[in-house]
Amino acid sequence: MNDVLMPVSPGEFIDRLTILRVRSERTEDPVCRANLRYQLARLEAIAQDHLPDLPALDALRDQLLEINGDLMQVQEDIRALERRGDFGNGFIGLARAICITDDRRAEVKQQINALLGSSQIVERFHAGEGS
Repeated sequence: MNDVLMPVSPGEFIDRLTILRVRSERTEDPVCRANLRYQLARLEAIAQDHLPDLPALDALRDQLLEINGDLMQVQEDIRALERRGDFGNGFIGLARAICITDDRRAEVKQQINALLGSSQIVERFHAGEGS
C-alpha cells in the first residue's frame, strides 16, 4: 500500500519529526533504528523544502524535541512501574506528569502553527471541560 497524503499542521509535522528523532536515538534495536532513521530522513527532506528557516521556529522545534524526550522517559518509567504492579504515589505522579507534559507539547505545537500562519487548527478536548 502506498503512503497516505493528508494536510497536517506544521506543529503536528514537527512534532512527528521530533518524536522520530528521539526514538531513533533511544532504540537499541538496529532494525528499528534503521527504520526510524529512514522515516526521519524523509521528513527532514520535506521540512527542508517546505518549512522556513526561522530562529523562532528552530527554538520551538528544540522545545518540542525536549518535551517529547521528557514524555517518552515518563512513559518508560510508568510502564516499568506497571510491569511491577506498583500503582502507588510514584505511578500517580508519573500519570500526572504525562498530562502536564502533553499539555506543554500541545501549546508549543499551537505556537508553531501561529508562527507559520497554519490553516490547520488542532482542537484539544478533555471531557468535563466544556464544549
